[in-house]
Amino acid sequence: MTSAYQQQLQAKIERITAQFEAFNPPKLEVFDSPSDYFRMRAEFRIWHTDDDMFYAMFERDETGKNKKAVRVDHFPIACHAINDLMPKLLDALKGQKNLHHRLFEIDFLASLSGEMLVSLIYHRKLDEDWQNLAQALSKQLNIKIIGRSRGQKLVLSDDFVVEKLDVDHRTYFYKQIENGFTQPNAIVCQKMLQWASDVADTCQGDLLELYCGNGNFTLPLSTKFNRVLATELAKSSVHAAEWNINKNAIHNIQIARLAAEEFTQAFHGEREFRRLQEASIDISSYDFGTVFVDPPRAGIDLDTLKLLQNFKHIIYISCNPDTLVKNLDILCQTHQIQRFALFDQFPHTHHVESGLLLTKK
Repeated sequence: MTSAYQQQLQAKIERITAQFEAFNPPKLEVFDSPSDYFRMRAEFRIWHTDDDMFYAMFERDETGKNKKAVRVDHFPIACHAINDLMPKLLDALKGQKNLHHRLFEIDFLASLSGEMLVSLIYHRKLDEDWQNLAQALSKQLNIKIIGRSRGQKLVLSDDFVVEKLDVDHRTYFYKQIENGFTQPNAIVCQKMLQWASDVADTCQGDLLELYCGNGNFTLPLSTKFNRVLATELAKSSVHAAEWNINKNAIHNIQIARLAAEEFTQAFHGEREFRRLQEASIDISSYDFGTVFVDPPRAGIDLDTLKLLQNFKHIIYISCNPDTLVKNLDILCQTHQIQRFALFDQFPHTHHVESGLLLTKK
């Protein structure tokens, strides 16, 4: 691990420690990242010249108003699989005009399992000849390919990869969909899952999870509770979560397609939802003692925060320390912090992922 990375990580540790000092948390648990080759997703523009084409990214000047294209031949924050594939894919595309003509973006989605999904995005309609050439390329490079243009999406095999993540000596399988949300740093994601699983050993009752996504945390946490009710609004994420539950043969999870605000209304009996009835979900049958939340950067709305105050244990994963502090101003009226963690999901940036266990006073 480079000394520059260690200095960056230490700066994050000091910043987060100072930012949360007013809440009197326990000692910060720190989970670092590899300094290079850690990111499982990458997106590049394709830059064409008279006799060449190459990967590019845009770099803004100091004013932030102007940007220029920077050639990218090697991308050390992306995983080895993406870096190994980049030149091979580019050479193959250059050799077929119908594969590179008006190609303007390539997106990579890799996995620790070895699967790779590549999206080729064009400024033109894709025809049958393109499909035949792309099928041959898919077999040649052993990758999954999607072709996109305006109003067109051609999936040659799958629009997802199946990831494998290890927690508590068990391997979990996850469907990760193109353009769907997944944790970009798989190594740190496994550390986050293990930490949440360890924290849940001290919790009781059934588990409520809000913002469950594709069930990233839901699957390993299900081993710690009798029953789990997980909520998610995005249909694609709900379908992925259901696939993941079935693939992993887990039988104590129900998924409710509700936003956090909607669940709060249903929990208090303020509103009935046909989606709950159709899924045969009876909220009143649960004995909730613990709630797990991993909200978007905007944090948690006030009504949902008030709902969380009813639970004995709150496990909170946050991607934005600023909104987390605002949420803790309310949650720490009723709860105190028992565990406090930093996960360096995004090395070489200012972003910080945090984890908290709060217990009712």
